[in-house]
Amino acid sequence: MQCSVFRWIIEKGSECSCLHIVLQAHRTHIKNMNALAATNRNFKLAARLLGLDSKLERSLLIPFREIKVECTIPKDDGTLASYVGFRVQHDNARGPMKGGIRYHPEVDPDEVNALAQLMTWKTAVANIPYGGAKGGIGCDPAGLSISELERLTRVFTQKIHDLVGVHTDVPAPDMGTGPQTMAWILDEYSKFHGYSPAVVTGKPIDLGGSLGRDAATGRGVLFATEALLNEYGKSISGQRVVIQGFGNVGSWAAQLISESGGKVVAVSDITGAIKNSNGIDIPALLKHVKETKGVRGFHGADVIDPKSILVEDCDVLIPAALGGVINRENANDIKAKFIIEAANHPTDPEADEILAKKGVVILPDIYANSGGVTVSYFEWVQNIQGFMWDEEKVNDELRTYMTKGFKAVKEMCKTHACDLRMGAFTLGVNRVARATVLRGWEA
Repeated sequence: MQCSVFRWIIEKGSECSCLHIVLQAHRTHIKNMNALAATNRNFKLAARLLGLDSKLERSLLIPFREIKVECTIPKDDGTLASYVGFRVQHDNARGPMKGGIRYHPEVDPDEVNALAQLMTWKTAVANIPYGGAKGGIGCDPAGLSISELERLTRVFTQKIHDLVGVHTDVPAPDMGTGPQTMAWILDEYSKFHGYSPAVVTGKPIDLGGSLGRDAATGRGVLFATEALLNEYGKSISGQRVVIQGFGNVGSWAAQLISESGGKVVAVSDITGAIKNSNGIDIPALLKHVKETKGVRGFHGADVIDPKSILVEDCDVLIPAALGGVINRENANDIKAKFIIEAANHPTDPEADEILAKKGVVILPDIYANSGGVTVSYFEWVQNIQGFMWDEEKVNDELRTYMTKGFKAVKEMCKTHACDLRMGAFTLGVNRVARATVLRGWEA
């Protein structure tokens, strides 16, 4: 595909703007590949540290099942439209597969494979009884009406209902989907299998969703940060924190860190970036964001270049937006002592090496942002028991899981003399490998 595009440019006369577009597309392609390449690389390094059998290693990498379905729906104007739905089910050695469903126009199969695999290791690190999965539909949700989205979700559920289930594969919301999407899946699935609230998580509270789920990933980031700082004899109180991304995860992390005495000095989102060295008034910022849909225009801080957010002077840096944002171009300029990866794969392997040499401590995404899937597990447990918890119990249990998780990661770091990322990967891969072998994978 890239060759044909380059040929087209040569034939048309290589205008700079065209070349720029192609190079941008090439960079995006490489960034997408990096998620898969980095996950595979981390897995292989972990497998080597653990001394895994090569056949077992290969078996753990290959997805259990990949599903691809056609979803045709009538649009509101009477025309028919077809979309491709998919689900990658990576591994079920430790329990039902778990992972999000995303609605996005450019669904990259390699990236989805990487994310499904990452969920296998993430659920193992969190020590919850799940494997990994990921899926979605190649569509632009912004270009579809509510009724079209509902029809599309129901058709997709009809196509995969016999391949997901309470004890098989439990979907959750992801990019472009939310509690309402989960409600439609639950309803459609229940037509075939009887009322089954535990078939999806991230549901509305009225349909069996868990209290505390909305804040779960951000609260997990708080608990993870506390655990890491405790290791260095520090607490969150008085730490200067920079947060890139002010969506669900970033805004909750900012609010909870601020309430714990941390000083959030800079934040950014898609609309811009702001800074106040004395600490941003987070409740006022949250109110502003609710009214204006972005941090831009907030009067309690100065405007800064969004590109500089990652290199602002701070103690703790929390990337909570996109993948691949910390790379060899900016790694040398990062001033933070601690990086907490609230986003998926925000740090490139090259940046990892640069930051390690500088003595920057990185808490990896596979552990740091596992609060969301942990509370999803609590929701599933509550639905199966038919007994709902109050929010205090949810938050207490989450703290317990995140604290135990950090201790387990540190143990692996000591055993294998490695950094936190490899400690987390060896922990996750080892738990899945042991379950696989115990179940008799060679039979």
